[in-house]
Amino acid sequence: MEKIRVFLADDHKLFRDGIRSLLSASNEFEIVGEASDGLQLVNNISKVDPDIIITDISMPGLNGIEAIKQILAEKKDLKVLILSMYDNEDYVLDSIRAGAKGYLPKDVPAEELCLALKTIAGGKEYFNSSISDIVVKSIVQQARVQSGRSVKLQSLTDREMEIVKLIAEGLLSKEIADKRSISIHTVDTHKTNIMQKLKLKSSVDIVKYAIRHDLIKL
Repeated sequence: MEKIRVFLADDHKLFRDGIRSLLSASNEFEIVGEASDGLQLVNNISKVDPDIIITDISMPGLNGIEAIKQILAEKKDLKVLILSMYDNEDYVLDSIRAGAKGYLPKDVPAEELCLALKTIAGGKEYFNSSISDIVVKSIVQQARVQSGRSVKLQSLTDREMEIVKLIAEGLLSKEIADKRSISIHTVDTHKTNIMQKLKLKSSVDIVKYAIRHDLIKL
């Protein structure tokens, strides 16, 4: 059976030695390269053509996330497993956005590390239960926020939505009134209702809201 070729990046030599010893004891893996910082990882990865990278996040020179962004921009099919002592939401989500196919805390059992490597090398993703909980929690929170935004937008009438877009395009109340053949008083009434429904305080807030929610194209 062909071995899975692994490149290992971590700024702690003792940790790299431990992972190398662990994987070398198996006939399923081969360590083909190592790096002690992100720059070394970026510069040396093309010399050895691994199947998968194991990298820490916090490293001198260039952190692991920025390093894999650069690498995957050139080698889109290369697989990456983040192995880090950090398990907070920002690091996990930033790693996934950068293209990592797996994320594990450094204190996982050796058996799980090997399973993760084989799973990722096989074309799937791997996140253990604690990391999966972080990802699911983030997705749920984002869905709730988006749902709240949708409810607010749905509360606007068609005319109010039109006024929002015109304000966001930079039109003053008189210009909106002329454009839609309504009175300035009617425009101001719509603006007041819009701000109440969206919990905003000014026309500037309306513009910002429209931009954040893609109601206009810049």
